[in-house]
Amino acid sequence: MSLQRVIAKAIASLPGGMIVNMAGGKPVTVEGRTLEPQLQLVAWNGRNAPPMSTLPAELVQQAVKAQLALFQDKLPGGVGVEEFTIPGPDANEIPVRLYTPASQDPRHPLIVYFHMGGGVIGDMDTCHAFCGMLAQGAQAPVLSVDYRLAPPHIYPAGLNDCFAAYKWGVANAEKYGAPAGKAAVGGDSMGGNFSAIISQRMKREGGPIPALQLLIYPAIDISKHYPSKTAFGNTFSLSQDTMDWFMKQYLPEGFDYTDLNVSPGQEQDLTGLPPAVVITAGHDPLVDEGDEYAERLKAAGVKVKHKRYDTLAHAFTAFTFLSPGSRAACAEIARMVHDMYAAKK
Repeated sequence: MSLQRVIAKAIASLPGGMIVNMAGGKPVTVEGRTLEPQLQLVAWNGRNAPPMSTLPAELVQQAVKAQLALFQDKLPGGVGVEEFTIPGPDANEIPVRLYTPASQDPRHPLIVYFHMGGGVIGDMDTCHAFCGMLAQGAQAPVLSVDYRLAPPHIYPAGLNDCFAAYKWGVANAEKYGAPAGKAAVGGDSMGGNFSAIISQRMKREGGPIPALQLLIYPAIDISKHYPSKTAFGNTFSLSQDTMDWFMKQYLPEGFDYTDLNVSPGQEQDLTGLPPAVVITAGHDPLVDEGDEYAERLKAAGVKVKHKRYDTLAHAFTAFTFLSPGSRAACAEIARMVHDMYAAKK
């Protein structure tokens, strides 16, 4: 462990009041929700960083990768990892990383997982620790997908990679000890957006419908302005300015934001969609749309497990090294998936 990580861990282990005193002197409370002290400290330390929208995308990608390497926990024990490539669209190869738990339930479908990052930043390392936790807790293999990113590869390149990876997962799940001919989808933020889109399109196209959709603080409707986009528009770790910048990089100029391939919340008929685990963070511009989508899925007769973590911020799955709340939430999310699988046996 690097000295920087040792120091960061020691500070994060101090009593919450001491951490708050080091990070501005008073708790960060918005809409009655108080941010966990450890996440407040991370936000405070990054308060002078220039907005992403002022920097080249390539520089942002490098900086975020280096930052998240400090905040993410190590892989849990007993989880095997294998890296390889699978065939993708446009004659490209898609890098993937397979996580296999030591205690795997052969009845639990493989989970194809898509990382966060607005379609512009992030990679398989962004969600490395969480994918290991998910595989271990859900007792299922997890296939993490390194889809193409904008601006070199604008929409629909990344989404098409995710569709290809999902279909590959369905076709190859049995090779990895999971039920044949099926797979689940999951992701956080933009990865949650992709997962919701895939679930809807598979229903419209006649399948194969995912066994489950795991939507973690998902981007559901970029065309609609929810109250939380104002209330949390300048909070850690996602701002409205950053979301706007992501979409400018990701989408062609003049693209219709109500298109179902970017705003699955615009779909009116949610009946027949896969069972869903929907997770939202209290300190997040996306919290309202995630909460609303969970309720709409329930109203449409979809089986849903939904939980909002009020003390946590957007991207909390990447802060498991320093944030006890994030670490506990990630473990609980994995159990939710496990229990959803178990209920179908």
